[in-house]
Amino acid sequence: MTSLTAMPDVRPANPNFSSGPCSKRPGWSLDGLSGAPLGRSHRAKPGKSKLAEAIDLTRKVLNVPEDYRIGIVPASDTGAVEMALWSLLGARGVDMLAWESFGKGWVTDVVKQLKLDNARVLDAPYGALPDLSAVDFTSDVVFTWNGTTSGVRVPNGDWIPANREGLTICDATSAAFAQELPFDKLDVVTFSWQKVLGGEAAHGVLILSPRAVERLESYTPLWPLPKIFRLTKSGKLIEGIFRGETINTPSMLCVEDYLDALKWADRVGGLDGLRARADANLQVLADWVDRSSWTGFLAIDPQTRSNTSVCLKVTDQDVLALDDKAQAAFAKAIAARLDQEGVAYDIGAYRDAPSGLRIWAGATVETSDLKALTAWLDWAYAIEKANLAQAA
Repeated sequence: MTSLTAMPDVRPANPNFSSGPCSKRPGWSLDGLSGAPLGRSHRAKPGKSKLAEAIDLTRKVLNVPEDYRIGIVPASDTGAVEMALWSLLGARGVDMLAWESFGKGWVTDVVKQLKLDNARVLDAPYGALPDLSAVDFTSDVVFTWNGTTSGVRVPNGDWIPANREGLTICDATSAAFAQELPFDKLDVVTFSWQKVLGGEAAHGVLILSPRAVERLESYTPLWPLPKIFRLTKSGKLIEGIFRGETINTPSMLCVEDYLDALKWADRVGGLDGLRARADANLQVLADWVDRSSWTGFLAIDPQTRSNTSVCLKVTDQDVLALDDKAQAAFAKAIAARLDQEGVAYDIGAYRDAPSGLRIWAGATVETSDLKALTAWLDWAYAIEKANLAQAA
C-alpha cells in the first residue's frame, strides 16, 4: 500500500456531514430534552409556553424585527414555503428565481400547480446565479437564499430595493442561523430546524413582514386553501399562529430539541457566533480545495459559495474524460468508501445535482472534524483513482 493510500491517523470525532437533517450541536444528548412536556396537550399552558419561548428565542438569535411575525408551521421548510406561495401569490406578477433543485421545485408549484400565467422564470445552471439585475420588483419575487443542492448563495441583499412594490418570498432554510438575512429586504422568510441548528425534522418556521401581513389581509387567492395553509380568518391574520398556537399538533419533543439548539446558539454568540463557526468551516474546505489536484467548488464565483452546504465537483482530467455515468459512479464510490469506514455519512451530491460531493459545514459541525475529513477525502480519492487505473 502506498503512502497515498495509507489510512489517515485521525478520524472525525463526529462523521455526520449530512446536509439535512444535519448534525446535532456539539455536546448534544437526549438528557437535554428532559424538560419536554410529553403526554400533554400543546394547547395546555406548558406546551403553549414552550412554543412561545421558541418563537421568542428565534427572534433573539436571528435578530428578527419586533414588527415581524414568527410562526411555527407544519411540514418543515416545504410546508412554510407552500403556505406563502399558495396564500400570497396571484395578486400581481411573480419572478421565480431558480438555480438549484428546491428553487426549481417552487417554479413547478407556481407554474404547473397554481398555473399563474404572469409568472416569469429566471434560472441559471448549477454553480451560478441568475442575473439578479434583471429581477422585476414591481412583481413578487420568490427565491432561495442559499442553494442547498448547488452550494450557491446570493452574496447579500443589495440587489433588492427598499422601495419594491412586490413581496420578496425567501426560502432561507440552509441560510438561516449561518448567513446574514437583511429582514428589511425580505417579506417572507422560511426555514426548518433540521438544517443549521440540527433540529429534528417535520416543523417549519414562517416569518412575515408587515407588508406580507397586509397582503394576507387584503387579498384572497382564487384557489381554495387546505386547512394547514390558512393564515387568515374573516380577512384578518390568525394571530394565535404567531404566539405558539400551531395549526396542527407539533411534537413537543422536537420543540424541546429546537429550544436546546437555540440556547446553545445563544451561548456561542448568537447569529454572529454561528456565522463565525460556519465561515471557519468553509475556510477549512476552501484551503483544502486550493491544495487539491482533483476537486473544486461547484459554485463558480467565490462570493457566492455557501458556508453550509458545500458542493464539490471532481476536476481530475482522467475522470472528466469518462462519460457522465462513470463520473457519477466515481464520486459515489468516494462517498460510499468513507461511509463504509464510518468517517463521513451522506456526503454524496443531491440526486438532481451534478455528480460530486456535498459536505455540510454549518455551525454544529466542528472545524477539527472537517480538517480530519479532508485527509480521508484524499485517501478515498487515491483508492478510487488507483481502481480506475487498474480497470483501464
